[in-house]
Order: sequence, then structure tokens, then C-alpha cells
Amino acid sequence: MRSRLAILTFAFSLASGMGIAGPPPARSCQVQPVVFEGWNAQQIKNQWVTLMIVPQLGGRLMQVTFGEHAYLFVNPRFKGKYFPPSREQWFNYGGDKIWPLPEGREDEEHWPGPLADVLDDGNYAFSVLSQGTTCKVRLEGQADPHTGLQYAREITLGSDSPVISFDAVMRNASSHPIRWSMQSVTQYNTASAEALQSFNPNVWAFTPINPQSAYEDRYRIRLGAANDPAYAINNGLFTLHYLYFEREVWVDSTGGWLSIVDGTSEYAMVERFPHVAAEYPGKATVIFYTNGPALEFDEKGAPHLTSFDAATIPYYMEAEVNSPMVRLNPGKTYTLHTKWFPTRSDSNLQSMTDAGVIDTPLRATRNEKGVLLTGSFGVFFPGMLTAYFFNDQGGETGLSGLRQVDPLEQVKLNALVSPPPGTARVSIHVMDTDATDLGTLGAVAIETPGSRK
Repeated sequence: MRSRLAILTFAFSLASGMGIAGPPPARSCQVQPVVFEGWNAQQIKNQWVTLMIVPQLGGRLMQVTFGEHAYLFVNPRFKGKYFPPSREQWFNYGGDKIWPLPEGREDEEHWPGPLADVLDDGNYAFSVLSQGTTCKVRLEGQADPHTGLQYAREITLGSDSPVISFDAVMRNASSHPIRWSMQSVTQYNTASAEALQSFNPNVWAFTPINPQSAYEDRYRIRLGAANDPAYAINNGLFTLHYLYFEREVWVDSTGGWLSIVDGTSEYAMVERFPHVAAEYPGKATVIFYTNGPALEFDEKGAPHLTSFDAATIPYYMEAEVNSPMVRLNPGKTYTLHTKWFPTRSDSNLQSMTDAGVIDTPLRATRNEKGVLLTGSFGVFFPGMLTAYFFNDQGGETGLSGLRQVDPLEQVKLNALVSPPPGTARVSIHVMDTDATDLGTLGAVAIETPGSRK
């Protein structure tokens, strides 16, 4: 059998001869100062994705653009503006930030919120650690006297994929032990791209449920109605269908990932994070919050809905990832490592693998011409979609390059292959140009006519 590298080199050459771009040239990424929506910003960019960071706004990552799709909410009321920390008003600029947990005003071990808070509103020092093959920047905030915390954040973007890596660091800047959790808070835009002053009704959030959940319904409603039709559990996933209403739901997911999908444009963001056996704030590893009108009661107990004015109650949904509760001695640090994977997906997302997301699972059907492979996927990396063939004892019988794939394009697989004799199973993988296996997108037994129930 020829080597995998030889087979994949042939497959790349064949794709190039068919008018499909061959192996990509050398890539790079860049960091440079820019003006974004009126703010002085820092841009990190490669051929797939552009990040906009505004250090002055609490070190926020204000926008992530993948191809032509911008994921994050940027509050139009505050574009280009900066307000010093205030005890009277919280200025929600949008974007992505780091907050402490637990929240509350019970004692010094609860965070009273972002009013007059340097963690949320302070100016973060910005520095470039590397660029070219890998772009890496650092944001370092000020010490907060109330919590004893000081935040720093390193953001990394390579040149070979749109994958974004985050190292969020909390440091005990006080002279005594403290105990906190750190939360990544990301505001996703849910406004309609077609209709002015309207929301997008096809935005979804997903995260795996915990089979041994501490919550009775496997999720906990912290804000909103218990019979809210936005919630569902399907295929082992907690699903939230965005509707313009204020709600907050906690999930004690152990799966280590969540995804936000815009089913209208078919763009998705997957956030991956570590899960450990430890205490989490309120047992929640993931929190989803949707902004919108809320049910309130007047002084007589009569219910009413708050304003539907999108200018004051804008369209966005938060995906929040929590770290465990961590005790830090003076000067010690804890780092939360997370990764974001921009990709393409529709609202039928079924699951996630190391290589991408699965919308329609792989199916392999034998006919008189060979084996037909079908399915739909979003990939995290560029490369060659490759079929591995196995006999019924699990031995590999061969492999075949199917097509080139790119994270900016949803993979609609419909390929007829001729596997070696004795092949009983097939799996598909994403391989890079060096024949490195980046992960599988599915593995199934080959069906023969009449074998599928």
C-alpha cells in the first residue's frame, strides 16, 4: 500500500488539476493598530479571521469577523465612545470580556458588578508578543482593590487556521488569600441582517448535557419562565432557540464545549474549554443569557412587560464559560485556557469533534457502482477530507482523498468511492498537507441495500 503522504499528495494534485486550489502557499498573520468603530484598536488578522481589540474598554475583544460574518454584538449607542468607570451606570460596549464570579453583594467574596470597576472598565496595557507565523498579544489590567484580582489575557491566532486561543489569567494582587471563579462573557449579535430594528429568529445555542446533572431538568432557569419554549434537549445537547425575551439559564455541562449558530447565514462559533471535577459557581460550567423585554410587577403586583425598544434593549445573547472556584494565595495565578473555532453550520448541529461540527451524520451506502458517502459538516481546519477504510476485524484496508475543505465552506459530502475488497467500515478525517490527521468527522458501517431499518 502506498504511504498516506503519497496518496494525499496525489489527491491534492488531482484537485489542482480539476481547477480546485492546491496546497496553500506560505501563510502569515499580522498585528497592527487600526481605528474600529471610532475606537483606537489593535487588529489581529490572517486569511480567514480578523480580531478587533480595544484595550481601553476593559481589554475587550470587540469583534471577530470570519470571512464576511461578524459574530459579536457592538452596542451602537456607545460606538467610538469611552466613559470613565461610574457608580451610576454600567456602559455595555458589547464584545467579549472577563468577569469574576460569584456575583452579589452579600460579602467580600461576591462581586457587586461592573459599576466603577477596573476589571470591566479599566484601561488594559497592550503588547505584541509575536507575529508572522503565530500572532500573540497580551492585555494586562489594573489591580482591583475590592476583589483583590488583577486580570491579564493572552490571545493567539496562528497563520494556518482561524482557530483563536485564549489564556485568561487571574492573579491575587492582595496581601491575603482570595477565592474566585473567572468567567468568559461573550455577547453574540442577534439582530436581523435583513430587517431593520428586528431580531434574527434563527439563532441557536448548544452545549452537551450532563447525564448526572445536579439540576432537576438538567439545566437551571435563573431568569425567565419555567415553561419557556426556547429550551429543549435533543441528541444529548441542551438547545436554546434565541427569542427576544430576557432569560438566563445555567447548565452544568461536562462536555467542554458550546456553540452559537446563526442558522440564517449558516455561520457558527464553537467555544471549547476544560472541564475538571471541581466546584463551579452554582454548579454551572456554562450560562446563556438573552437580552430582551422582561416581565415585571408594579407596586400593586400587576404584571407588565418592559420596553420593546431595541435602542435601549438591544438584540444580543451571551455565552458565558465559567472556571472552577480557585483559592489563590498572594501573588499566585490561575489560567483559564479556551479556544474558539469559527466554522460553517446550520441550525441542525448534531455534535462536535476535534475536526469540526456534524450537521448531518456520515452515511455510507453500497450500490452497484461503489460506496456512496453522504453527510454535512463544518470543519475547523483547511486540508483534505480523507476516507479511511476498514475490514470487519478493524484492520485498515486503504484510504482515499475525497476533496479539499476549508473552514469558510460548509462540507456537503456526496462522494462515490471504490474501497478495497473486504471493506466493511469507513471513517472520514481532515488531513493537512503534511498528512497529519487533524481528527475525524464520523465513522460508520457500510450499509448494503435492505440493511438499514
